[in-house]
Amino acid sequence: QVQLVESGGGLVQPGGSLRLSCAASGRIFSIYAMGWYRQPPGKQRELVAVIPSAGSTNYADSVKGRFTISGDNAKNTVYLQMNSLKPEDTAVYYCKLIAYRSSGSPVEYWGQGTQVTVSS
Repeated sequence: QVQLVESGGGLVQPGGSLRLSCAASGRIFSIYAMGWYRQPPGKQRELVAVIPSAGSTNYADSVKGRFTISGDNAKNTVYLQMNSLKPEDTAVYYCKLIAYRSSGSPVEYWGQGTQVTVSS
């Protein structure tokens, strides 16, 4: 069983910063990528940023230059540094892990979500 535990959400004023963390534990054979998604109130879940085990990071246009995704392979942990936060960044942020089973088939896991609220 694989678990993703997120932390770091909260309430912040516009222009402020937050750092989200997501730690994966359990039987993980091979990680393909980890990433962050968010779901604003009344909207669909959307990609924020993804970091593959090999290759370049990818960001949504709306967060480029403000958010930075990074990972610690030894700890199976991914981080999202969020700067210059705007009210439109308010959402539930979810961590996602894409891995391969020993059979070679892909599998996805999601965290429980952490609330980020940007408001004065």
